[in-house]
Amino acid sequence: MADSRLVTRTYRARVRNHSQVRDDLDSLGFAASKLWNVARYTVGRVWDACGQIPSSFDLQAYLKSHERYAGLHSQSSQRVLAELAEAFTGWYGHRNDGNRRANPPGYRKHGDDHPRSTVTFKQAGFKHDAANNRLRLSKGSNLKDGWGDFILCEYDVIGPRGTTVENVQQVRAVYERGVWRLHIVCKVQVEVAEPPGDRTVGVDLGICNFAVVSFGDESLLYPGGSLKEDEYYFAKQRAKCDDSFSREAQRLNRKRTDRRTHFLHTLSKAIVAECAERGVGTVFVGDLGGIRDDENGDPADWGRHGNLDLHGWAFDRFTTMLTYKAEMRGIAVETVSERDTSKTCSACGAKADSQRVERGLYVCDECGTVANADTNGAENIRQKSTSESSHEDRSTGWLAQPAVRLFDKTRGAFLPRERATREP
Repeated sequence: MADSRLVTRTYRARVRNHSQVRDDLDSLGFAASKLWNVARYTVGRVWDACGQIPSSFDLQAYLKSHERYAGLHSQSSQRVLAELAEAFTGWYGHRNDGNRRANPPGYRKHGDDHPRSTVTFKQAGFKHDAANNRLRLSKGSNLKDGWGDFILCEYDVIGPRGTTVENVQQVRAVYERGVWRLHIVCKVQVEVAEPPGDRTVGVDLGICNFAVVSFGDESLLYPGGSLKEDEYYFAKQRAKCDDSFSREAQRLNRKRTDRRTHFLHTLSKAIVAECAERGVGTVFVGDLGGIRDDENGDPADWGRHGNLDLHGWAFDRFTTMLTYKAEMRGIAVETVSERDTSKTCSACGAKADSQRVERGLYVCDECGTVANADTNGAENIRQKSTSESSHEDRSTGWLAQPAVRLFDKTRGAFLPRERATREP
């Protein structure tokens, strides 16, 4: 019997009366860029003075009385400042990891022009008329003009016919390829299937092998080479652009994001399908929250290329995708600590740093088990949270030779290695 659950979903929508509201949405997009630039200048001054990055709360205190802050609804302005603070925090992480080529967030300008930035409206910044598919978006006090102190957008959801949105939590106005779109974040009641079974699996996330899945008697390995190829290709192409906010740079950013999103969606869908086929009820994913730190809490040095890969590692986003796809099939997803999973033998439980001979090879000094290092880690993640016998007497050949699934770019799907075609 199916059950229901309240989940978060984001719907994209066309603006039906685009010609009527375009100028007003443009003014908000320009206002967001101007506020970003003022905040960027402020952060630069603070950094030069004391070497510290002000938080989003500090920026709000500094700029609350500034005229640019009043160009948007207060909650929308707060979100712009939060995005800038997050961008600076990411850059600072690169800097601490030794990547001196990383540049801090730039100004949003094309010469003397400002681009149309995304504007976020939280609960106090919009009103939703679900019966008529209308959203009333608030302007900043500087842009209000008598009765026209809001923007009334009529929308159509991009998706299956008859899709409706209710219980709206947040709205984003996003300028996409020359037109404004609405991204509507809602709480939705969905039907959830019964669990396919009571088996458990462990998922180890990494850089070279993006995901390795252990079922306890077999494992699947999903290399991340295709994703890394895209990351390096688009980084080189963007480096050729004189302006990071030029039309060409923005086009490359959109294409890179689209390809990464497709890869992550396809991978999470493939793993959920494999789990459902094998009667899995619970998926345990390694918690990578502290992966950027060493044992003392200091930034870890993974080498020049490793540090670049690590900061482009989309494990949080992937886990989110995996979770909501799995829940639709009745499969629960839980995160567990990865501590010692890379140095412990999943066959006998012996633990030693020396047993990981190479990046991809694990050899146990106690029982002689030879395993793919990532498969061994995934099995340890599974065993940490299961009631099944951890170190039973069984064949371990699957630990050394996991089945490989490659991303076939021509078909946009993960296939067994012998069936996948790789682009030259």
